Amino acid sequence: MRNIIIIIAATLSFIACNKENDHGDANLHITGNIKGLGKGKLYIQRAADTSLVAIDTIVLNGSSEFESHLKIDGPEMLYLFLDRGQTNSIDNNLPFFAEPGNMTINTRNDEFFSAAKITGSENQKIYEDFLKIKSRFTAQNLDLVKKNLEATKAGDVARLDSVAKASETLLKRRYLYTVNFAHNNAKHEVGPYLALSEIADANVIYLDTIAKSMSPAVAKSKYGKMLTEVIKERKKCKASKC
Repeated sequence: MRNIIIIIAATLSFIACNKENDHGDANLHITGNIKGLGKGKLYIQRAADTSLVAIDTIVLNGSSEFESHLKIDGPEMLYLFLDRGQTNSIDNNLPFFAEPGNMTINTRNDEFFSAAKITGSENQKIYEDFLKIKSRFTAQNLDLVKKNLEATKAGDVARLDSVAKASETLLKRRYLYTVNFAHNNAKHEVGPYLALSEIADANVIYLDTIAKSMSPAVAKSKYGKMLTEVIKERKKCKASKC
């Protein structure tokens, strides 16, 4: 009888262990905590054509912690969307640069986007460095927009011209900064990603420079292939004057 009990216990333990570790061919393990959230639904999404599609759904009911096991072909930008049952806003969707391995996403319910702390991805670290500088350009642009409205209201033609020149200069600076940043980080997948998402309409010479700096592995990645294709199409279009 004792032997039977031991066998049953061992069998149950084996089944439980297998169930816990049965994640198929998943190569990305995400854990996280959304402080202050007791109930809600999370969607992990990826871009598909012009929309976002869910690749995992997580229901939270009584706990702010979550976990997901995913299969990805390589580093790519994913999105953690929080459904609070309210109107969607920018603070409901959190982009993160996923990489195979273990990642952690900790944030708050009331500051879902701005309070996020994401670890476990080198591409994410680089992307966050870029966003810090991008925010400065955004702030400067908003200031110029304000000045333009004031000049328009006052009918100040000279000031409008000055603001227009400042806006053009700022745009060039932003493009050149992004080109240099993507070029300097072209050995990571975030390099071609930024080229595609931030400056896809830049001079093809700049895009080509970034592409030529990609490592062989990055060139074969999702965004590396996409950047190569965009450059190919841009050059083809230029040659045919389309």
